[in-house]
Amino acid sequence: MKNDVVIIGAGPAGLAAAIECRKNDLQVVVLDEFPQPGGRLLGQLHEEPTGEWWNGIKETKKLVDEANQYDTRILCGISVHHIESLDDHFVVHTNLENFQTKNVLIATGAAESAAPIPGWTLPGVMSIGAAQVMTNVHRVSVGEKGIVVGVNVLSAAIARELQLAGINLLGMALPVRNTVTEEEAHPKKVMERLVRIAHLAPSKFIKFGSSFARDSKFVQHLAVQFFPKSGVKIWDMPVHLRKAIKQINGTDKVESVTMVDITADGDVISGTEEEIPVDFVCIAGGLYPLAELAAVVGCPFRYIEELGGHVPIHNDKMETPIEGIYVAGNITGIESAKVAREQGRVAGLSIAKKLTNKPDLDIQLNQALATVHATRKAATIQFHPNIDIGRDKIRNAYQQLLKIEE
Repeated sequence: MKNDVVIIGAGPAGLAAAIECRKNDLQVVVLDEFPQPGGRLLGQLHEEPTGEWWNGIKETKKLVDEANQYDTRILCGISVHHIESLDDHFVVHTNLENFQTKNVLIATGAAESAAPIPGWTLPGVMSIGAAQVMTNVHRVSVGEKGIVVGVNVLSAAIARELQLAGINLLGMALPVRNTVTEEEAHPKKVMERLVRIAHLAPSKFIKFGSSFARDSKFVQHLAVQFFPKSGVKIWDMPVHLRKAIKQINGTDKVESVTMVDITADGDVISGTEEEIPVDFVCIAGGLYPLAELAAVVGCPFRYIEELGGHVPIHNDKMETPIEGIYVAGNITGIESAKVAREQGRVAGLSIAKKLTNKPDLDIQLNQALATVHATRKAATIQFHPNIDIGRDKIRNAYQQLLKIEE
């Protein structure tokens, strides 16, 4: 069996893990369905509060260059559709060939949640992540004039990236409330999340105001009640919490959207319909862990809202209860690429320690674990404000499962 470990996903977590494994002379193959390594990193570009720019393409190059220094085998354009568990090893099934190994790291990242709106199947409607990839990776303009449906951390960050690429965005608004969009369409719930990222806003006024609202739901709800009908401008782009997109209009493609006024609780105010001409619409429903392969191989799960959904049970060392199966990155909970990268290093060191038992790996692993915590604490963007609570829950779930098995 030539592979010590098969890594599924060539994003920041998968690449970082592969580097640590190769540093310890393990035979590794990294698989990814995208034509090039990097994952979601490839589309990221934003300015941090320090004034420094986070450039995902450059960060990817650093990881790939280091992986190449250790002769890491990275195969792109490969889709993994099954992980088969046999008596003493796993078989990873792909569209190219089957890979046998005793250890698998699943670093598949996250996927976008849908936010269905009438007309959302028209050409010109896309997820906000698709717009990011088209713009920042493929350098393709998504349209001349558009609007973003969904106000959250992801949509705010990518909307700014689209602006920097010269794309004209008329603003951001909520979806009309339905069974699926309940959380994303409620102005008060959206405000609770937004005040936690207001420190990134370019306006000193917004930053100042958010300092009062951050820990007070009364102030947050008051702010929603008196939110300007024209929206609050961020980067000269109006963000609406009291307007929602009711419908996307067009015959063969997107031609306009129907916008309506809503109450502070998200109810549509009848008679306020307004048609806004646009040629593209970006829908931002948020992210959830892409964990199907972990389910296929038999990993137990917990639904943890603070981590973004159903998450495979694992410990801090990225081990699952299934011997030889590891997870890292956004499959373990939605966080930044920096956290995913450090989790990948932890996973790689955990695998190396198990297979080589080198004494110095204990020190390296403890240092890597400390770096994960420090990176999480220093994160400027947090997709879920109670991420630490979520991490405690998944840690407790792992410990409880071990007690049951004993």
